[in-house]
Parts: sequence; structure tokens; C-alpha cells
Amino acid sequence: MGDNVLLEVKNLRTYFFLDEGVVKAVDGVNFKIEKGKTFGVVGESGCGKSITAQSILRILPPRGEIVEGEIIFYRDDGSVDLVKLDPKGQEIRDIRGKEVAMVFQEPMTALAPVYTIGDQIIEAILLHQNVTKEQARKIAIDLLGRVGIPKPEERIDAYPFELSGGMRQRAMIAMAISSNPSLLIADEPTTALDVTIQAQILDLIKNLQKEMGMATMLITHNMGVIAEMA
Repeated sequence: MGDNVLLEVKNLRTYFFLDEGVVKAVDGVNFKIEKGKTFGVVGESGCGKSITAQSILRILPPRGEIVEGEIIFYRDDGSVDLVKLDPKGQEIRDIRGKEVAMVFQEPMTALAPVYTIGDQIIEAILLHQNVTKEQARKIAIDLLGRVGIPKPEERIDAYPFELSGGMRQRAMIAMAISSNPSLLIADEPTTALDVTIQAQILDLIKNLQKEMGMATMLITHNMGVIAEMA
């Protein structure tokens, strides 16, 4: 495999076994994502885009199962087939959120409403980095500033409902990049936002990608978004 490939998906089939029958959500998908590059996944709602991303991170909804295929993640110390890992095991948990991170479509559902955004970003930092809580808070404030949240030292103590949709999405991006992932999966990151904010969020992701050298898997139903990013 070429040195530039970060993730390779081979013949991925993810099915849902329901009472009504089998739903073939992903049925024989193949692609490669190169280090530092943007890979776009475009398609209409319900075509399996998000399920492909959830398969990579091994966070499938109930009754969803990878029935065939490989998801090879190329790390500095060798490659690993994510399909063969226990979805609840330590190895995939070490990869998920640290080496491969995800930004979800609707930040209000991805962020816990009863915890401040600071609490949630700090928890992510403590999970993957060997730092004190005090250090993690400083890192979180710095991250909020990097993603364009004004007065980050104050906003860190805000609850998700106290922020606008665009600011919540920026907070989600801050959490996602907190451990310098090599791959950021952005699942319809601008769908719930108005057009002006959409452009700002896409610019933010693009700038962070260049700055951090990470690959981006961008999922969207909008060809204009792909044209802007890829």
C-alpha cells in the first residue's frame, strides 16, 4: 500500500436485521482516503453515507452489523482492520476520538445538554491525553479560541442551549480536534445551519485541515459543499 493512504475500505457491507427483513444500508463499498486530503461522500438522504462513517468508528445503531469487508487504518506503527476489533474494546476506543474523530450533523443531539461545553471538551482531552484537569481546561479554552468562539474563557462554562447553532458546531469541532486526529469525519456538518454560517464552518474545517495536516471525510447531500471543500 502506498505511503499516502490513511484509510482503505474494501467491499464493506453493513446490514440491518429488522423484523421486516434485511436492510442493506451499505452494500459493497470501496474507497481510499489519503493522508491530509479531503474525501467527499455525496448522496441523497438514506443512501448509507452516515452508516459508512459509523461503520468506520464501530458505532452502529442497534441491529446494524458489518457482515463483510475490511476497514484498514494505516497508523505509524502498522495497520489495523477496524472490522476485526471489538466495538466496545479498548483498541477501538483508543482510535475513536483520538486518531479518528467525528463531527455530527446536529450538535444539539451530539452534545449532552446537562454539561457545559467545557466539561465535555475537557473530558475528551483527559480521555486521550496525559494531562491534569487544570491543563485540560487551558487546552479547551485554546481550542475554543482556535475554532472562532469569542471570549472562550467565558464560553467554556456555557451550556449547549446557551449557544447558537453555529457556535455549538464550532464547539463540536473543538472537541473533535482536541487530540489531533489524523482523520476527521464530518457528517453533514452544515445541514442544520443557515447559509452564511455554513460557509464559515466549511472555511473553518478547511483551515484546520491545512493547519493540522489531517485528512477529512466529508459527508453531504450537497454538491456545492463538496465543490467548496474537495
